[in-house]
Amino acid sequence: MNIVVVGAGLAAANAVDELREQGHTGDIVVVGEEQYVPYERPPLSKGLLLGSDEPDSVFVHDREWYDERDVDLRVSTPATAIDLDRRRVRLGAEEVPYDRLLLATGAQPRHLPMADSSGAPVVHLRTLDEALTLRDRLTEGSRIAIIGAGWIGLEVASAARQRGAEVTVLESAPLPLQRVLGDELATVFADLHREHGVDLRLGVSVSGVEHDDGAAVVRLEDVEPVVADLLLVAVGVTPSDSLAAAGGLAVDNGVLVDARLRTSDPHVLAAGDVANHDHPALGGRVRVEHWDTAIQHGRHAARVMLGEDEPYTRLPYFFTDQYDLGMEYVGHPGPEGYDDLVVRGDLAARQGSVLWLRGDRVVAGMHLNDWDAIDPLRAVVGRPASDAVRDPKVPLAELG
Repeated sequence: MNIVVVGAGLAAANAVDELREQGHTGDIVVVGEEQYVPYERPPLSKGLLLGSDEPDSVFVHDREWYDERDVDLRVSTPATAIDLDRRRVRLGAEEVPYDRLLLATGAQPRHLPMADSSGAPVVHLRTLDEALTLRDRLTEGSRIAIIGAGWIGLEVASAARQRGAEVTVLESAPLPLQRVLGDELATVFADLHREHGVDLRLGVSVSGVEHDDGAAVVRLEDVEPVVADLLLVAVGVTPSDSLAAAGGLAVDNGVLVDARLRTSDPHVLAAGDVANHDHPALGGRVRVEHWDTAIQHGRHAARVMLGEDEPYTRLPYFFTDQYDLGMEYVGHPGPEGYDDLVVRGDLAARQGSVLWLRGDRVVAGMHLNDWDAIDPLRAVVGRPASDAVRDPKVPLAELG
């Protein structure tokens, strides 16, 4: 069986690893647009910016690893079309046949046309090259403005402040991460960044971006503009699903896949950021843009391509490190949100755990600086919200 993987990122690397571990001896071709072998993205906004991680540390495997496993890895090679009827992937003038195709094309950062056309120093953060460019600009006393107070925006703000830069974060919502965490937890992150000297401006509207003598001038409605040596636009990502759509696959905020990560074509699967997954444990569709999902999707898709028929049921998971705060989060409240919040510990001290409840079930859990809590959280998320779960005096470890 000939397998082609489009997208040379974390999901692709783990799919290849699993294929060979499971004994697949057929041809494997992996193609990716970037010049690098597959790498991990979390360090791009954390250790790499801080200088605690070297660029070489981000790669999942070195080039020799792929050669030793007889994987035809083609970097700087974008796929230009998919022919579902003939089972071919077009790479410019070349066509590569497949018996099974895995789409792991990831996502791309959203752009603001007003910033792109301004001529001002504007960056995004998605690729290794972008991270290296940004790292070089985070210097003592440099002025960094960030539009967007999501995970990437806040992690970069943390790294920039620790490197001695002056940081202004602009967010249209009343609180950072409000849609993801809710008001109480979002306030924790707002307080954290302000305590570390970030000029966090919430509920603001950006009306324009201009270039003035090498600086970015970010104009805001009804207040003075922000002048920065560098502007980071961190307003989320969109799934890279245009190749799939042009080939005739069903897409809607990503490539639509069933519980087993199979697309509308039985010979094609999708994994990672681009996959809009019909999650059986969550009871609906979810597209997850995090490190753990890319790893586990890639491995599960590999087993499905080899004949396994089990659905993918692992709960979404992510983590962040900002200043002295580390947290891990598991679950997904979905568009329905949550009804209640149960806090164990002291949020003001940033130590403890939180459970999000909807109806009679636990839909998500998170810990703050409690690294023994992730396993109990995994055990309780998705379960009924019993009296013990609702009682903050019952230790989390006793709920599993």
